Amino acid sequence: MSTDEDEIMKTKRILTMQDLSCAGQCSLTVALPILSRYGIETCVLPTAVLSNHTMFKGWSYLDLTPEIPAIFENWKNNDIKFDAFLLGYLGKAELMALAEMCFDGFAEGGAPVIIDPVFADNGKLYGGFDLQYVAEMRKLIKRADIILPNVTEACFLTETEYRENCDEAFALLLAQKLAALTDGTVIITGVEKDGIIGELILRGGKHELVLLEKLPAKRHGTGDIFASVFTANYLGGNSLAESCGAASQFVIDCLKATDPDHFYGVNFEKVLMK
Repeated sequence: MSTDEDEIMKTKRILTMQDLSCAGQCSLTVALPILSRYGIETCVLPTAVLSNHTMFKGWSYLDLTPEIPAIFENWKNNDIKFDAFLLGYLGKAELMALAEMCFDGFAEGGAPVIIDPVFADNGKLYGGFDLQYVAEMRKLIKRADIILPNVTEACFLTETEYRENCDEAFALLLAQKLAALTDGTVIITGVEKDGIIGELILRGGKHELVLLEKLPAKRHGTGDIFASVFTANYLGGNSLAESCGAASQFVIDCLKATDPDHFYGVNFEKVLMK
């Protein structure tokens, strides 16, 4: 078999399920180009269409939940399967049951499920979310092979009081509590140690830290970028730690490439071109 034929045989197909914001660098407008750039056939299941993401002063919202059963039916008729799943912003508890139907009906072999919970940050729930949503997400992560919560989401999922500064010991406590809720690997983002920041990985009872440079800037959409780059690297055969390191470095490069007045996201496109 030629090299070209071998590469074709190895191409993976992923389904990413999250919202589509027509303007604003987040969710599907981030995941689709990044995963595709890494050579992964990227299919999408939009949960909603927004005029722009919710950090702008106003937005329109079209719920696509009613269309999803018809999408599933046509995938079934066309025998469409996926080698992996990446879930991001869902927005509605009803979509979690549909996500499980998707795992059950359209997984190719042992397709890994990677879930970025995306419902809170900085100690607070995002607008439109409540504790019932958190409870449903707590059930959904049981299906995950890897979960990627930030510190706030980990606190809500484990019903632990939030701490603004999350060190290694607190992150490990959160990860151990999450491990009681899912058999998957737990990766908590936003963990700090000695003035640098990164991720704590807990797998099989053992943990490790992946820490890189901490920048003062914070921008919308960086969590979506991290999840996409992490997933691409992991599906490409890199270790969990290598994938976290690559994703963190990508986000750092994006932040450095972004004008301070660019409030609604980061210029990941510039970094993706390198």
